[in-house]
Amino acid sequence: MIKFFLMVNKQGQTRLSRYYEHLEINKRTMLEAEVIKNCLSRSKDECSFIEYKDFKLVYRQYAALFIVVGIDQTENEMAVYELIHNFVEVLDKYFSRV
Repeated sequence: MIKFFLMVNKQGQTRLSRYYEHLEINKRTMLEAEVIKNCLSRSKDECSFIEYKDFKLVYRQYAALFIVVGIDQTENEMAVYELIHNFVEVLDKYFSRV
């Protein structure tokens, strides 16, 4: 199950966030800061899946934008990785030149 969906730029600013489980605002802020730090600090040669606390992070970089999805342990990482790509393709078709 997907727990959250984040779109973040290279400077670490959240551009879009969607949570599918209730979290208090201060916990969301702390979670986003830690998740962003973990994803931005990795090189392009490293895997796009990260074990983080009680869930997994799946992220993908498109130019200056990172898309990060938090999932539970039972979810398929490759399926979510492809979901991110399909989401970006839909945005590109709808808005052109995403």
